[in-house]
Amino acid sequence: MSEKEHRVSRRQFLNYTLTGVGGFMAAGMLMPMARFALDPVLEKEAGAGMVAVGQVKDITTEPKRVDFKVKQVDGWYKSDEPKSAWVYKNESGDIIALSPVCKHLGCTVNWNGDKAHHNQYYCPCHGGRYEKNGKNIPGTPPLAPLDIYESQVKDGTLYLGKTKPNGGAK
Repeated sequence: MSEKEHRVSRRQFLNYTLTGVGGFMAAGMLMPMARFALDPVLEKEAGAGMVAVGQVKDITTEPKRVDFKVKQVDGWYKSDEPKSAWVYKNESGDIIALSPVCKHLGCTVNWNGDKAHHNQYYCPCHGGRYEKNGKNIPGTPPLAPLDIYESQVKDGTLYLGKTKPNGGAK
């Protein structure tokens, strides 16, 4: 083979060089965009764990309000988000933790908050009422039961996680 066949012309050299440099520049611009788009999907969820809220021995059949904080990460800002739950033991001894957020407009419900309706959760904003198990009472504004917290007991301590829809209240 002759040496002429393996030579790269000036035009080919510039073409290869500019294509390579352009490729590196494009990759340099696309990598941050790809990371920005994929990072939330790949990052483990903050605050997904359970939070200790109290001792099981202190829980009775009467709903008791329990306040706790969940660690929250919003971009680069880390904070403790205050939350609360209505916690009680049902007839079979299972621990139930209900969200105090009304399903009508998001107001806070209180246990025995209305003197006319005993042993019910009452929303003072629009007169919403719920039974002890969180089920909404027909004829009142809420159209769904109160959400229920995922709960877990370890070594006599109650841990609460995320809320989930209360399909069949216990």
